[in-house]
Amino acid sequence: MQPFELPEFYMPYPARLNPHLEQAREHSKTWAYEMDMIDVPQNGTKIWDEHDFDSHDYALLCAYTHPDCSGTDLDLITDWYVWVFYFDDHFLELFKRTRDLPAAREYLERLALFMPVDGQIAEEPGNPVERGLADLWGRTVPSHSLDFRRRFVESTKNLLDESLWELANINEGRVSNPIEYIEMRRKVGGAPWSANLIEHAVGAEVPASIAGSRALTVLRDTFSDAVHLRNDIFSYEREVLDEGELSNGILVFEKFLGLSTQEAADAVNDLLTSRLHQFEHTALTEVPPLLATHGEDPIGVAAYVKGLQDWQSGGHEWHLRSSRYMNSTARPLDGPAGLGTSAARIVRSLVATAPQRARAFGHVQFERVGKVDLPEMYVPFELRLSPHLDAARDHLVGWCESMGLLSEAIWDKQTLQDADLPLCAAGLHPAATLAELNLASAWLAWGTYGDDLYPKVFGRTADVVGARAANERLKALMPVELTVPTVLPASAMERGLADLWTRTAGPMPDPARRQFRAAVDTMIDSWLWELDNQRMNRIPDPVDYVEMRRRTFGSDLTMSLARFTHLGVLPEWVYRTRPMRSLENSAADSACLINDMFSYRKEIEFEGEVHNAVLVVRNFLTCSQDRAFEVVNDLLTARMKQFEHIVAAELPAVLAELTAEAREALQAYVQELRDWLAGILNWHRGCARYRDETLQGETRVGALTGLGTSAARYLVS
Repeated sequence: MQPFELPEFYMPYPARLNPHLEQAREHSKTWAYEMDMIDVPQNGTKIWDEHDFDSHDYALLCAYTHPDCSGTDLDLITDWYVWVFYFDDHFLELFKRTRDLPAAREYLERLALFMPVDGQIAEEPGNPVERGLADLWGRTVPSHSLDFRRRFVESTKNLLDESLWELANINEGRVSNPIEYIEMRRKVGGAPWSANLIEHAVGAEVPASIAGSRALTVLRDTFSDAVHLRNDIFSYEREVLDEGELSNGILVFEKFLGLSTQEAADAVNDLLTSRLHQFEHTALTEVPPLLATHGEDPIGVAAYVKGLQDWQSGGHEWHLRSSRYMNSTARPLDGPAGLGTSAARIVRSLVATAPQRARAFGHVQFERVGKVDLPEMYVPFELRLSPHLDAARDHLVGWCESMGLLSEAIWDKQTLQDADLPLCAAGLHPAATLAELNLASAWLAWGTYGDDLYPKVFGRTADVVGARAANERLKALMPVELTVPTVLPASAMERGLADLWTRTAGPMPDPARRQFRAAVDTMIDSWLWELDNQRMNRIPDPVDYVEMRRRTFGSDLTMSLARFTHLGVLPEWVYRTRPMRSLENSAADSACLINDMFSYRKEIEFEGEVHNAVLVVRNFLTCSQDRAFEVVNDLLTARMKQFEHIVAAELPAVLAELTAEAREALQAYVQELRDWLAGILNWHRGCARYRDETLQGETRVGALTGLGTSAARYLVS
């Protein structure tokens, strides 16, 4: 018997079949034979025989997922998918089953030689994977721009290289936590790579000017997550029970949430549905204004979006038919599985998933929360505090008064003292001089003030236009070339930023200044995302929330300040390695989860917020508040333990490639991240901003209680 019943999938688009299917079947088999992928043993192990190849039917996958491309393009794309699935099985037999990590690393390093961004392949292929990649690369990239090639190389390398992450987890018997799993599955699962091939299939590259934007990134990531989570459901029996895989979403949910296999499969399907809802929301609400702002032709982007949708529906249909996956009960449960019948399932899938969509918009604002008993939080790092804390407290009051932060009815002196932001800075930067601590405290005050101001001023009136205009004025006050700003500061936010930018960016070299400017831009732009959700009373999708919370919290900004102390010593490539990205993300997520637990009552009961991890978990799992706190605290613990795991098991490989001076700098940066986390927890425990007595002292106004009268005074002033 199969381990669970397949859930009711959300699939709002009918599957269609490319008319060139039979041609692609014939062509791809011939090509696979030419590349020695069929009936040719590798290291004594036969990867595929002809029956394996025919029963997997990769041509059917591509005909479903690319229904409108030409016969020639379908042949090429099918060959790419034959190659990627062969690589997956080849890597399984030669390295995952043998757990030969050094040989696997050498094998993967060679594959990069067959993907030059520019120029010709100079290496001679030595196995079917190398032979296939060399052939496909030469048939694909010449017709594309340099920007597309770079993106395609990156997604292909991620697909190949992150197989080492899966292998390392198998060797250690380690099941990843849910946040780590989603991030890494995008890379090792290959759906971003599939998105690149969609650009080829529809004949429309994503414009370089918007390829890195939030909207296009979310489209690509939601597409990828949905593809991978669907595959996890269909492949659980094969991967987990037969192959001993640990990289499967159902297994991750089983272990982390303590669910049965059926419950975990249903939860993974709920997340799949949520990601598809996020895809649709982004395509409808974020892409059109982005195109208008950049003046890009909507036709090509529309073709790309349609291509992503076609892939979802076609990929689902193929999973129902391929012998590679668990689908024996799908046809009796769902009715006939085939062309034309998928449309009949659409209405049922819409009805089945409608409650989840409605729940995201159904939150009752300012609900009574009452006293919250916070759990014990796992942050295993020693707290160190700057000896200049008291002096920094005195200085910050004077700075805020001089900038006007205490005279616009958002904050008063008591609000500032309750927040006690120098306490936070003193933990984040325990070795700072008094001048450095004053500057760090001012940045924290400015960012926290903005985080309070935007929802009260722009959120209450749904003034998205005003918020965007405010952001543009703030950006104009941060000239990268340090020229005279094109606007004069006219508010406390603007005066504060103008002062901080001059003092902080002035001494920086140009590359660092540009990075820091991007970090500030990222934070203030993320406030617009919050306003958009607030306007619609929309609880965010869980994955989108985690990834955007890093931005709204200002994690990149505060980490950037720590990075700049190591300029010229620690090479920039270090920060781009997977261990470093994972280390910083796990630290950022831990800080955000701490904040969300401490601020839950303040945000939900007194501010009418929808941006809080406890609320997001409550909504997604439809569980109690107490259970949601447990899950969020478990996530915090998992991310903290991942931080420790990376430092102990993954970072040594990066350190080994550095000079002694650079190793010392990297170890110092890791300690700064520990200080950052210990300081954040200490600040939340020590400040009065989130205490019940502080909240209960606030005056409530309006029929829906909770919004402070200070906001009302600001709006009428």
